[in-house]
Amino acid sequence: MSLPRTLSAVGAVLALGALAGCGDDERTTQETPSPAPSTAATPSPSEEPAPEQTVWAYFVGDTPHGAALYAEVHVVPAVGDSATVLQQAPADPDYRTLVPPGSLLPKVHFDGTGEDGSFSVELTDASWTERPDGMSAKDAELAVQQLVWTVQSSPLPEGSAEPVRTAAPVDFYLDGKEVSYLGVPSGAAAQPELDVLAGVNVTEPAEGTAVGDTFTATGRASSFEATVPWEVQDSSGKVVLDGFATAEGWIDKLYPWTSEVDVSELPAGTYTFVARTDDPSGGEGGGPTEDTKRITVR
Repeated sequence: MSLPRTLSAVGAVLALGALAGCGDDERTTQETPSPAPSTAATPSPSEEPAPEQTVWAYFVGDTPHGAALYAEVHVVPAVGDSATVLQQAPADPDYRTLVPPGSLLPKVHFDGTGEDGSFSVELTDASWTERPDGMSAKDAELAVQQLVWTVQSSPLPEGSAEPVRTAAPVDFYLDGKEVSYLGVPSGAAAQPELDVLAGVNVTEPAEGTAVGDTFTATGRASSFEATVPWEVQDSSGKVVLDGFATAEGWIDKLYPWTSEVDVSELPAGTYTFVARTDDPSGGEGGGPTEDTKRITVR
């Protein structure tokens, strides 16, 4: 992410599934730690476990150009516990949430069809219609953008690495009446990607993933000439491996990128995977935007 050594509002909700590790004799895949725990009640032995869905939840991180949103993969109940995800701490310690805990009821509803529909989110009480003491107007707007981007990103379709988004607005309700949230009016729309999302995002490997000899790194970026440089740093911060990915595009929005990373020559231990935007200015514009994930090489 955007700090030198640093690691996804919700109509359906967001997050990414991880791959299981391989056997002891051959390290070829990556193991992802268990997803952030859900607040849903634990079923009794006689109850069927609640179905789950993989979603992208958007959290806040720092970049050279200010705070921006980063997507993080989560697994939530299929009934739609999306608002709860954003009221909890993200897995990546370099991210944070601006959505106040306890301000929203869990489920997000959708009515209508596509962009002609709307999402509805219920506030827990009237105090959240206004911006709380100590929260700036800018942070309130970014908190709402967390919610909007998460809600508008549908659960990942089976076998897909990218969610399907709809631009339907997000409405806020209290006791059946439309209200503001954190001082932001109902009917909130997503701001343009390049205005609110970080210029590069690593969605895989997840923070804390254990990897074998090779792993696949994926994410989204808007980087000069679609080049996404990456590197692996050891525990001292020394670069022990580097390379680059080529995104599917650049300039107008963020595009998917992927890269196969071979760490078979590295000793077992803890490392940091870093992806960044290419910076032809040499740092004159504040430097590249980064996203980092701590990994363990087995």
